[in-house]
Amino acid sequence: MPPRKKKHLVIVESPAKAKTIGKYLGPEFEVAASKGHVRDLPKSKFGIDIESGWVPTYVTLKDRKDVIEALKKQAAKADTVYLAPDPDREGEAIAWHLKETLGLKDDRVRRVTFNEITKKAVQEAFRHPGTINMDRVQAQEARRFLDRVVGYQLSPLLSRKLAQHLSAGRVQSVAVRLIVEREREIAAFKPEEYWKITATLRPESYVPGSSPATPPTPSAKKAKASAKKQAAVGPTDGQPVPAEAEKPEEQPLPEGAFLAELAEWKGEKFSCKDQQTAESIVAQLRPAEYVVAKVEQKDRVERPQPPFTTSTLQQQASLRLRFSARKTMLLAQRLYEGVELGSEGSVALITYMRTDSVRVSQDALDAVRSLIGERFGSAYLPEKPNVYESGKAAQEGHEAIRPTDLSYTPEKVAPFLPADQLRLYTLIYNRFVASQMTPAVFSITNVEVRAGDGVFKAQGKVMKFDGYRRVYTPSGKQEDAILPPLREQEKLQLLDLTPSQHFTQPPPRYTEASLVKTLEKEGIGRPSTYATIISKIQERGYVEQKDRKFYATPIGMMVTDLLVEHFPKVMDLKFTSHMEEELDQIESGKIPRDQVLQEFYEPFRQSLREAETKMQTGLDVCPECGKPLVEKRSKAGIFYGCSGYPECKYIKKDESEAKKEPPRQTEHQCPECGKPLVERRGRRGPFLACSGFPECKVTMKLDAEGKPVPAAVKTEHTCDKCGSPMVIRSGRRGPFLACSSYPKCKYALDLDAQGNPVKPIETGVTCDKCGGPMVVRKGPRGPFLGCAAYPKCRSIKNIKDLPEELQEEIRRRYPPPVKKEVPQVEITETCPECGSPMKLRRGRQGWFLGCSKYPRCRGTRETGPELQEKLNQTDPMPV
Repeated sequence: MPPRKKKHLVIVESPAKAKTIGKYLGPEFEVAASKGHVRDLPKSKFGIDIESGWVPTYVTLKDRKDVIEALKKQAAKADTVYLAPDPDREGEAIAWHLKETLGLKDDRVRRVTFNEITKKAVQEAFRHPGTINMDRVQAQEARRFLDRVVGYQLSPLLSRKLAQHLSAGRVQSVAVRLIVEREREIAAFKPEEYWKITATLRPESYVPGSSPATPPTPSAKKAKASAKKQAAVGPTDGQPVPAEAEKPEEQPLPEGAFLAELAEWKGEKFSCKDQQTAESIVAQLRPAEYVVAKVEQKDRVERPQPPFTTSTLQQQASLRLRFSARKTMLLAQRLYEGVELGSEGSVALITYMRTDSVRVSQDALDAVRSLIGERFGSAYLPEKPNVYESGKAAQEGHEAIRPTDLSYTPEKVAPFLPADQLRLYTLIYNRFVASQMTPAVFSITNVEVRAGDGVFKAQGKVMKFDGYRRVYTPSGKQEDAILPPLREQEKLQLLDLTPSQHFTQPPPRYTEASLVKTLEKEGIGRPSTYATIISKIQERGYVEQKDRKFYATPIGMMVTDLLVEHFPKVMDLKFTSHMEEELDQIESGKIPRDQVLQEFYEPFRQSLREAETKMQTGLDVCPECGKPLVEKRSKAGIFYGCSGYPECKYIKKDESEAKKEPPRQTEHQCPECGKPLVERRGRRGPFLACSGFPECKVTMKLDAEGKPVPAAVKTEHTCDKCGSPMVIRSGRRGPFLACSSYPKCKYALDLDAQGNPVKPIETGVTCDKCGGPMVVRKGPRGPFLGCAAYPKCRSIKNIKDLPEELQEEIRRRYPPPVKKEVPQVEITETCPECGSPMKLRRGRQGWFLGCSKYPRCRGTRETGPELQEKLNQTDPMPV
């Protein structure tokens, strides 16, 4: 009888990874997936016995029970179980939890790891299996325990003190602190005015027609952009030129000309803070003789960047592809585990994507150097491979992120990959190839021009050899600045001399790319955790993203202040970085796990005890139920209400409202009940209301002479919905017929020129949401279709979906509103966010000031009393 063939079970995390690995193993191997972690600390309780020496209680995840049962049956039939999760702490912990959950003995378990899922790498790993690295498991446990301590002991304290369901994280709270501190730097920043003086010059010996017009250089574009956005001073009369007066298109420089900026004045570095000084210097420079004092030419070498690590991949994917860190890691995970490439089946396209190393295997170096030589030629291939140094905390057992096989070019796999996967793979592929190419070479020309007491400087930059840029161009603007041929002592012709106003800028807000870069620089977390950190701080409402920039929320700022005050060690950047280094030392077996945990826990426990009694939030207490009052928002703005809502509906009255004088009684009588009318103020200005309110709800407007005008005029018509009398009211888009029972009944009809109700246009269209009829409504941008059940149903449609004849009838009856011109008033205020000039804009509540850089910057200001008075004279808002 022939001997029984041995059967082996291989367990990985994901079905996609299992499918790819299965191609490279023989029939004696069965590959299964655990679908991630199979057990964890319980959610319902703390789950760690600290007093007994940090003993955890693990529970099987509910949604993994069926998976565990299936794996147990498969493991029972196998001679050997190979555990092959990812080659990092998380993967090592998954392997250990699988061994413990399945009840496997040590002699039946093997641990295999590979940095890439290729036939060679997988088979090599199975030829040399190892055991589970318990130091690495304990490092992962230490991180998990630290996060559990902070989350389960600090979060309840915050929730009690602030009367909201809040949470704190050991690393996430430090990341929030970075954003909060930047928020306060921006708020405290005061823009400072400064001026530049730019000369447009041309050699006197220049022969017209000898060269084409010079395109605008980067400095020229900046000067023109500044003139457009910040009101430049005209070169002839010295008066400020409003931004609207500038032409929006770029104008080429005169033929043979170049730009030079004033760098020195009277032997010192040029610095100018006001327009008067700038104009004075310009007046002294105009008659001066302009002579080339110095011409310096040199070559500058620009070396390629190393292949991607997790951090640099997240940064570049954010800058170039506008991907979030989370999306980048999800896409990279799929590329690593394997994607379907037609008849080839599942193929893993990149190496392991959680790495902080830039090391590259010798096989990969040989392959990429061969490809560069064949595809681009010897000029692009350096004599020796380019060598890069990883950070001090890098795990050199890993490799950089690179393609597994360079024959899978982006063009080859394009038919099989979704668009975003292809974009990310192309980025990884090109960066790796470029990292082993020769540098790019630029010819740099530095020119100094002397004019009287001033020295102007200009720089030309032209690429001589593209090198690695043939494949991968660095992010940012990449423009050549071309200078005409110049020689020392050559006289120049002054074509123009322009002073331009600028303002210093506040520190930039964090983006995902810059936040990841700062987290890595400060040693907060590890690259594999950055995507999770960024997602959690947004989910918890501590920060929010607008235009891909982070803003700290009020609750985020409040929580950060409390944590910094009462838990300074937890929130300290250096201490957080120190803890990360100690986790690395646990992994390398240099420090016991419990020693690191106790080092953190003892001071944390003491701080927690003190905070229980000392933490003061400054919140008011509800006079009705004793619970704290919390900030809430409504259409009317911010107010403070009881945190016990909806059981307690207390709302704190605005003290400023309470101190207001009672409404002023007027000599006018109510036309309904005869009681005196009193003057009140609403969103759209002053109006008259019956002093018998709420029994009598009559209101009247004031005309230009201050005389009362009825806000609603009774008619003989009745409401089709409730039968109440209909009244004529006036809105932002003219008079209309409304039900007198408003707001209980919101039925309304349009009026014709004679004041008669206009029968609604029958559209024959039904609502997709509720099935009710769609009716024509007027909006600020013209007519549209809205559900007749509004406000219960808010479904809308475009009238373009209707027949052409019906569209014409609607446009005839409801012509689009006439856009009102912006009043011509001088605006001197600058943006509180970025320091740029403000523009007058119209909103629902009236005029306001908005940043001229909108939508890149959304800074706003209210119109001051002086400006509002001017606006009232030129364009009074309707009451």
